Amino acid sequence: MNPPIPTPRGPLSSALLAHLVDGEPLGVPSLRGLDPLTDDDLHLALWCCYELHHHGFAGVADDAEWDIDVLRFRRVLESVFEGALRAEHQPRAVPSDPLVALRVIATWAGPPLASTIAERGEREHLQELALHRSAYQLKEADPHTWAIPRLRGPGRAAMIEIQADEYGHGVPGEGHAELFAEAMEQLGLSSRFGDSIDRLPGTTLATDNLVTMFGLNRRLRGALVGHLALFEMVSVSPMSKYLTAARRVGGLRALERFYEVHVEVDAHHAEVALGGMVAGIVADEPELADDVIFGAAALHRVEARFARHVLRSWDDGRSSLRPSLEAGLGVATDALASHGRGDAAVSLVSEAATGATRAPAAAPAEPPLSATG
Repeated sequence: MNPPIPTPRGPLSSALLAHLVDGEPLGVPSLRGLDPLTDDDLHLALWCCYELHHHGFAGVADDAEWDIDVLRFRRVLESVFEGALRAEHQPRAVPSDPLVALRVIATWAGPPLASTIAERGEREHLQELALHRSAYQLKEADPHTWAIPRLRGPGRAAMIEIQADEYGHGVPGEGHAELFAEAMEQLGLSSRFGDSIDRLPGTTLATDNLVTMFGLNRRLRGALVGHLALFEMVSVSPMSKYLTAARRVGGLRALERFYEVHVEVDAHHAEVALGGMVAGIVADEPELADDVIFGAAALHRVEARFARHVLRSWDDGRSSLRPSLEAGLGVATDALASHGRGDAAVSLVSEAATGATRAPAAAPAEPPLSATG
């Protein structure tokens, strides 16, 4: 079943969805005054354009992914997004050798989301994190796989090795996306792809839009390689911390399994990604080196914005999710109740319903991609 059409949240998404559903004219959008790195409306509209190439939407024809007006509209959005990412990138701040540069980027500190959840998080924090991650994790590995037919040689072979693990080597139920869906169900959340999109702010959708933008555009295949390499290089630490939280909370064996699998394979993936994939691809196509570095740096910064948003929201006593709507919440009612463990308890009922939440005290800054899950 194709996912439902999201609820528009501004002129960009309203115009796009009216075109997809009702055939309304779709012109070139105006992005004046918007922050292309975080804007809710822009990133929902861009996400919807990209999802036409993934799962599509209920009631929208499959050939809409090649609608010329949608492609023109998408190109404007992603050009502004990419331009802002490149504007904040500082190539001179890292070595020009991509292998050395990725090792440097892997040391950059990020907001302590994973450490905070590991030390003081409760079931509600794990639920909220799972909802944020659902846009990507329920299709985990798919955007990176688009690079495979665009690469060659040992670097391509290394990427295939990584992706085979991500898909559970073809064993039904063992793919990482399937494990995540099972974990969501155990958390009392809907695992149907797209059910939680209305709850996800622009900072969250940007994390998914980044990898899809890199994956869909052949000219950005180097950035996609850098994205995947850094992802694998630094994921063991946050995955271990989320696993610690899941074990401490208890009763979440499926979630534990999801994090255990990543901890087990990603240490090996880090070696394959850097020494095999990046080294092989740059040796074959040296001109991709700069974009490999850019893709890794962009991943760090987008993830840092996401983690910062979550922690600031909790510090302000509110959910980091958008307010729930009548449709699209995707959360079981009994899963939203606070478990009442003193200062660490956080209710995931929307701001509209409760007005406030409480957050665990933040931990010190930690390695990059602390939000990666």
